[in-house]
Amino acid sequence: MAVSRRGFVQGLVTTAVAATAVPAVGSAEEKPAAAASPKSKASPLSIQSSLVAITDYEETARQRLKPMAREYIFGGAGDEITLRWNREAYDRIQLKPRVLANLQQLNTSVNLFGTELPFPIFLCPTAAHRLVHPAGEMETIRGASSARALMTLSSFSNTPVEQVAPAAKLPLWFQLYVQPDRGFTREQVRRAEAAGCQALVVTVDTAVPGARNREARAGFTYAGLPLPHLPPSASQSNIEADVLARVLSFNLTWKDIGWLRSLTKMHVLIKGVLDPADAGIAVREKLDGIIVSNHGARNLDTVPATIDALPRITDAVGGAMPVLVDGGVRRGTDVLKAIAMGATAVGIGRAYLFGLATSGAQGVEQVVNILRSEFEMAMALTGRDSLKEIDRSVVWTTCQLEKANAAITPDEHR
Repeated sequence: MAVSRRGFVQGLVTTAVAATAVPAVGSAEEKPAAAASPKSKASPLSIQSSLVAITDYEETARQRLKPMAREYIFGGAGDEITLRWNREAYDRIQLKPRVLANLQQLNTSVNLFGTELPFPIFLCPTAAHRLVHPAGEMETIRGASSARALMTLSSFSNTPVEQVAPAAKLPLWFQLYVQPDRGFTREQVRRAEAAGCQALVVTVDTAVPGARNREARAGFTYAGLPLPHLPPSASQSNIEADVLARVLSFNLTWKDIGWLRSLTKMHVLIKGVLDPADAGIAVREKLDGIIVSNHGARNLDTVPATIDALPRITDAVGGAMPVLVDGGVRRGTDVLKAIAMGATAVGIGRAYLFGLATSGAQGVEQVVNILRSEFEMAMALTGRDSLKEIDRSVVWTTCQLEKANAAITPDEHR
């Protein structure tokens, strides 16, 4: 979306006013607390002024969530090395700003499958939003729609696609786990298409459940929560690994992706690609897109951070299809770095759950707006006025840094 210099500055001021927080919940039975009512004793001004970054929402969510929900959302696989790498890898990348650029207006729009999106940030699929807010995915889609962000609904959602889709102001995408019961899988694809979903996002990186120690210690369970896109027997399971074992097709192959494509006119993307060889196969199979993802570091520990894998993937794809990326995004500068490395759009997961846990739809909207505003700032401060101007020249490479440091005299180091 094109933004004039005046409009850009005004937008920064507007975004600085964060959402009013309401307590979130750890189960579907709890109700929003009285902080959301006009009679609340909390000062909206003091609450708003304290929530200006994603990390603010993260800390608030950490305090408000019940232990089981908190460990589920914040945890990763194994020793959580990849979970740390997802953030650290973004932090290591250094931006290389250009000055005195003639920036008349910023254009952050991107076209995905014929839909013009105002900015390249979308909501990745995350499960069971009623763990975070009693209204679940309905509250999430309201926030996403208010922020004009595209949302991907999870197969593990607590709300059926038929209810979520009508509330979406942008095309809804649907994430699919292919299940051993192919008839049931076919029915889920049919439901998503009938509801008007634009794309089918097939998760391909979960052949078996990962070692999620935090969840195991907390006794995580989906029990008591509706799972309308899974077989009825699965919703009664008390252990997540058992849920996955019941519903996931462990022998998923490229042939099965072809079968799925034959079932629908929706665009088909695969989510969970980290190896350039798999990206090359996706190009040969003429898929509609891929999502570079390590499942939020929740499956196989010590795989690379997604931003580290991204450049190799985009090189292998060579512009043949959109390449999206998720994992570890907390700042607008992260979005800029991902676009610079070749991503078409950037997905967020935990970040919007922090907003949902803090203040429902308003929190989701504000989290997206914060990232969008920070992204626009980063574009302006690096001298780029549109996405097509953002490439790898925006960041310092290791070779460039070594040469620059070698050219500095000892006195200059001081």
